[in-house]
Amino acid sequence: MEEIQSHLDHYRSSSSSASSPTSRMPSSSFFYVRKPGNIRQPISFEDSPDWEDTDAEDKVKEVRADSRNNATNPAPASLSNLNSGQLPSSSLPEASNAARKIAGASVVWKDLAVTIKGKRKYSDMVIKSSNGYALPGTMTVIMGPAKSGKTTLLRALAGRLPGSARIYGEVFFNGVKSCVPYGTFGYVGRETMLIESLTVREFLYYSSLLQLPGCLQRRNVVDDAIIAMSLGDCANKLIGGNCFIKGLPHGERRRVSIARELVTRPHILFVDEPLYQLASVSALLMMVTLKKLASMGCTLIFTIHQSSTEVFGLFDRICLLSNGNTLFFGETLSCLQHFANAGFPCPIMQSPSDHFLRAINTDFDRIIAMYKNWQDDNGELSSVNMDTAVAIRTLETTYKSSSDAAAVESIILKLMEKEGPSLKSKGKPNFFSKIAILTWRSLLVISREWKYYWLRLILCVFLSTCIGTAFWGLGHSLSSVSSRVAAIFVFVSFLSLLSIAGFPAQVKEIKVYACEESNQHSGRLVFLLGHFFSSIPFLFLLSISSSVPFYFLIKLREDFSLLVYFVVNFFMCLLVNDGLVLLVASISKSIFLSTLLLITIHMLMMLSAGYYRNRGALTSYVWMYPMSFIAFHTYSIQGLLENEYIGTSFAVGQVRTLSGYEALMNVYDISPVSGAKWKNVHILVIMALCFRLLVFVVMNRGHCSILRKRRNHLN
Repeated sequence: MEEIQSHLDHYRSSSSSASSPTSRMPSSSFFYVRKPGNIRQPISFEDSPDWEDTDAEDKVKEVRADSRNNATNPAPASLSNLNSGQLPSSSLPEASNAARKIAGASVVWKDLAVTIKGKRKYSDMVIKSSNGYALPGTMTVIMGPAKSGKTTLLRALAGRLPGSARIYGEVFFNGVKSCVPYGTFGYVGRETMLIESLTVREFLYYSSLLQLPGCLQRRNVVDDAIIAMSLGDCANKLIGGNCFIKGLPHGERRRVSIARELVTRPHILFVDEPLYQLASVSALLMMVTLKKLASMGCTLIFTIHQSSTEVFGLFDRICLLSNGNTLFFGETLSCLQHFANAGFPCPIMQSPSDHFLRAINTDFDRIIAMYKNWQDDNGELSSVNMDTAVAIRTLETTYKSSSDAAAVESIILKLMEKEGPSLKSKGKPNFFSKIAILTWRSLLVISREWKYYWLRLILCVFLSTCIGTAFWGLGHSLSSVSSRVAAIFVFVSFLSLLSIAGFPAQVKEIKVYACEESNQHSGRLVFLLGHFFSSIPFLFLLSISSSVPFYFLIKLREDFSLLVYFVVNFFMCLLVNDGLVLLVASISKSIFLSTLLLITIHMLMMLSAGYYRNRGALTSYVWMYPMSFIAFHTYSIQGLLENEYIGTSFAVGQVRTLSGYEALMNVYDISPVSGAKWKNVHILVIMALCFRLLVFVVMNRGHCSILRKRRNHLN
């Protein structure tokens, strides 16, 4: 590594040296002056200052020496410092001294190309022959305009490409061509789902339980992650807050999502858009925190759209993309020099990232044309006059023939030739431990999610009480049979329909699972079993609290065993309905469309349940087969009526009696066998398992897609 480091120092100095006056760094005494009469003229590349003949090599060496100083004695950031060749830096929190060092790993990609079928209209090639590297203890940023291939390149390096993608070229980790083993890297997407009902410390603790085997000191690992991401002030705050406490702002949530990947102490960290939706202050704090993490030894590779001058000064290397083409890769200061060599020096009073995007973003051509028409209509004089496509071709041609590209090729060859320590996969918790962890975490979430669970419980109790009072005083005569059937039908149907209120919570759980599954923290069967076990206590509480008041208000038979069956039957009905909601949530993540779909399904099941028309009289196709057989209302209502009327009789006149089965013959279709009610419960159990089996099959499609991603990365 000493040989490579010396080669890097030589590259930094040689790439920043100027061969002509137009490619030299400006002096510190130079400041920008506009041409007379152009006060209202927008800044263009023609307004860039002339470059003076100064000794830029010493300045760049000083800057690089300062950037390797872990930002312990930073200089204040200012635009004049940037123009004098000194990148701004920001001080790091004192807590960085308390965090332990991380063994980073080198990453090299050579002739990397990615094709995704249907990704773009004109070509399937998203990344075109990209070369680059990332070293331990440094931050490498992939920058470019929208749809330039930034995220695709990051996912290609991390092995996260979709199943329809094909990757070509070579990717090396510590000089070895292989896939990144589990636990040696972390990947943070642009939008990461967090569990808002947990505190930051609880969220990271449960994440560590899912990622690390039981022999490790998890609390110490969590504390290190909190310190590394500067989350000490909000460690005990709820991520989403509650009705009395405000949740974490977006910047802190992004740092929590990154901290989750740090519990395994990864060698490499991939972050997609760490500054996504962050204000300038939050963005600077985020990048300073990541700089502190890099100073601990971790290899950081992330994408970014644009940044402020202060944030730009924290980068070590930059990979500039436009339409999949690499326009530059190398040191941050050398990128400024590269644009100057190509004839596009960065104007003073303009952020370097804004200047880069201004030169390579084709969307500016349309804006410039609109602005030019506005100027012509108002009698204005000159305007921005530059073809972006020409600038992109110029920058690409200049880079390919520059000493920067040659130096990058040389460093890549040296990193490929010298193999470092092999990255070994870290241990995972066993299958049953993960089920227990997810079950306990879900129970904790249920106990705190008052909106989706406890409010729903209150509404169910209120609705069951309303139904019971509406059917108050039915009595036990033969004439009350039809009204009692109606009461049971309304109770089962309406309370099952009210269970749709828990759909947003199911969608959140599915999103959290998808995030954890992509990072190999969880699995399909683990998630389904954990969700199933955690839902049983709440659904059982819901069935008891709803069934008991309804049972006594309409004065069903006073027998404790019958009451127990009523509760068990309704519990199984809720369990089937919960599986149905989970199935719809796994298919569609749109709350509006999924709610409409669930309501429609419930209405169809209610129509075919046999109350509005006896099942035997239904149309054979569609309503009888299959709707009446897949409607869980049918078996729940049938079992409850059998529980109430089988074994009873009604007096007709003074001599004749009717059995309960005969009394229900014209009202509802039930079985005359005494044990038939338990058969309906068994059918509900099978339906509950079948719905979750369907969820497993739906999730399997996403799992197969993940396997294809990893297979493509290995190939």
